Amino acid sequence: MTARSALRRYMLVSFLTWLPLGLMAAVMVLLMTDRGLSLTQIGLAVTVFSVVTVSLELPTGGLADVIGRRMVLAASAVFTAAALALMSVSTTFGMFLATCVIKGVARALSSGPATSWYVDTLHELEGEDADLKPGLARGGALESVAMCAGVLVGGAVPLLVPPGTITPLAVPPLLGAVAAVVLLVVVVFALPEPAHARRSLGSVLREVPSTVVGGIRLAAGGAVLRRLMLAAAASGVLLMTIELLTPGRLAELAGTSERGSLAYAVVAALGYAASATGSAIAPRVARLAGGSARGAAMGAVLCALSVGSLAATAGLDGVPGLVTAGLAYLVMFAGLSVTGLLCLEMQHNAVSAAERTTVTSTSSLSLQAGGVLANSTLGVLAGQAGASAAWWVASGVVLASALLFVAMPRPGITGSSRVPVLPERSCSG
Repeated sequence: MTARSALRRYMLVSFLTWLPLGLMAAVMVLLMTDRGLSLTQIGLAVTVFSVVTVSLELPTGGLADVIGRRMVLAASAVFTAAALALMSVSTTFGMFLATCVIKGVARALSSGPATSWYVDTLHELEGEDADLKPGLARGGALESVAMCAGVLVGGAVPLLVPPGTITPLAVPPLLGAVAAVVLLVVVVFALPEPAHARRSLGSVLREVPSTVVGGIRLAAGGAVLRRLMLAAAASGVLLMTIELLTPGRLAELAGTSERGSLAYAVVAALGYAASATGSAIAPRVARLAGGSARGAAMGAVLCALSVGSLAATAGLDGVPGLVTAGLAYLVMFAGLSVTGLLCLEMQHNAVSAAERTTVTSTSSLSLQAGGVLANSTLGVLAGQAGASAAWWVASGVVLASALLFVAMPRPGITGSSRVPVLPERSCSG
């Protein structure tokens, strides 16, 4: 395998991993509302998803480091297909809760293995000093392209479904389940796992906890990783606030749930397109800013300002409201993507292959923990004081997170250097 071939496979898997979620994103909240769930119940269901994801992030990350990336990614595709198929037929709060549990398992399983596979493969081909930014930027851009395409298709499809055949809002999750099956096939045949010795189930189960403990120790003990985990939590607060409150707001502006799904799709697509652009230009931003940490801080400030503008214009109705929301999404996701990509590079440069996926899962855990915090506090605040109040708080949290990148320690100087906590796994590539 060549570096170019590894990059192509990584980009394809990145696209297919996020396409099912994009197809579902435009209609998830609206589908729950259409089938009788209140905003409180929707928030509880999303919280269940986050709690399941948080609970399984580290075990599944450790599992990927022990048994290999491909098997964990394949399992994630299976759970994603099952969750979206169940979502399309869910009619009760209990069924949606079950959907969120399965979806949480899938999310935890998908957190990190593909990126770790690419980084390990590139290090094997070009050495530990290989430049990660170009490949990670392209993978991040393809993830955003997948979300952009998925949300546009998912938002438009309900308007094209003939009446009386199937609930229009249920079609996008069904398409997402099909896309997850395609991902499963690609993962099985396109991501060869490096050869490693056969091991018993008992040895696997014994090594997962030790890998998890090593990842926690590394994240807690290194100054760089501690800051990156806090930055991920701030991003989780922002994303949860946006995803929970925006669909309903746009449905009000558009007039109906089906039109609201299309309006949300267009606005979100602008955001994901900007996110793809942000991932692509992140290396240049880092060069212009004088380093990855400074570039990440610039992205966080830009993101905070855009969310503040969203809050400031929350009272606008009709076309002006849709336009201002679209512009805010565009700037917000561009800034968030720049920060996320540069944080990912700093994170991978701070760890060795032995715990790479575990630490990536720790970052995702922090993101989900921030989401749980936002859902349990800012969701209530929005119900009492309006969406703009919640958006103002989220803006402040993200703005404060920019301070985490000031005087960021360099990997190799602090405790977050590339010193493996455990011996490198034979399957790490």
